[in-house]
Amino acid sequence: MMIKITTFILAIIVSYHSVAKPIVIAHRGASGYLPEHTLPALTYAYAAGADYIEQDLVLSKDNHLVVLHDIYLDTVTNVAQVFPSRKRQNGRYYVIDFTLAELKQLTVHERQHIDNTQVFSNRYQGHAAFKISTFAEQIELITQLNRQTGKNVGLYPEIKSPAWHQNQGKDISKMLVKVLRQHNLDSTKAAVYVQCFDFNEIRRLKQELQLKAKLVFLIGENSWNESDTDYNFMRTEKGLKKIAKVTPFIGPRITHLINFKTSQPSQFAKVAKNLGFKIHPYTYRVELLPTGISQDKLFNLLVHQLEINGLFTDFTDHFVDYLKQN
Repeated sequence: MMIKITTFILAIIVSYHSVAKPIVIAHRGASGYLPEHTLPALTYAYAAGADYIEQDLVLSKDNHLVVLHDIYLDTVTNVAQVFPSRKRQNGRYYVIDFTLAELKQLTVHERQHIDNTQVFSNRYQGHAAFKISTFAEQIELITQLNRQTGKNVGLYPEIKSPAWHQNQGKDISKMLVKVLRQHNLDSTKAAVYVQCFDFNEIRRLKQELQLKAKLVFLIGENSWNESDTDYNFMRTEKGLKKIAKVTPFIGPRITHLINFKTSQPSQFAKVAKNLGFKIHPYTYRVELLPTGISQDKLFNLLVHQLEINGLFTDFTDHFVDYLKQN
């Protein structure tokens, strides 16, 4: 009997320690500290211990993949001051209307609302001349840092608004696949995840463009109008089984996974785990903690109760430090 009990306890210990720690995904670089997607933000996130660094991608007029979260320029750059006449009829400045040389003339600042107030008032408030970077530049910087440090920090590019790009006469997905292959990064073994909110595009990447890199379907809200994907359906068991035929990786919102009134996993989270999905939720921000939920409690729920496989965070160091201690 004693041998059986000891074996049982050892099995529990082995099982506990066999659960891999989730990967730390630097959301737009170290965007909690520096203007998002800039090379300094990337470098800060790398030094803070990120496993992967995210690059949101849009296309310039001359077909360069540039690292910006939006198809617009006005909320993160001084485009209105440098090129005041280049806005469209709706008053917005679009990345796709500018060449890379023109984009390089702009400076990047902390994200603002349309009225020029900062989205997160306590974040970076300086006026340094941060610049827009290309995907190729970020690949080079990460590759060189990896070479010198011996690390294998990866890339986590997101294809932004592929249907919109198609309507503008540009195939952003083909461009991404081309760049990944030029850098020998289109492989299941490469430290690369390619993400998108458009399920049809995720399926196209795998089936038509035959991308080998890992694919992550991002699950948003229908009200965001990110694509014509019905996210409400995709969070059902039928929807999840549809996703599973294309990829085992999903990126839902943190709020999709936890009922914060009860601190219990949502039904969606339970079904996703039962179906074997690898889950990379977004986005941890110190400014947006749910009422009554501390940082450590949130991390405990995500890591130990839900056993997530990765987390997008604006504050790389916070999650890295938590994982070291837990």
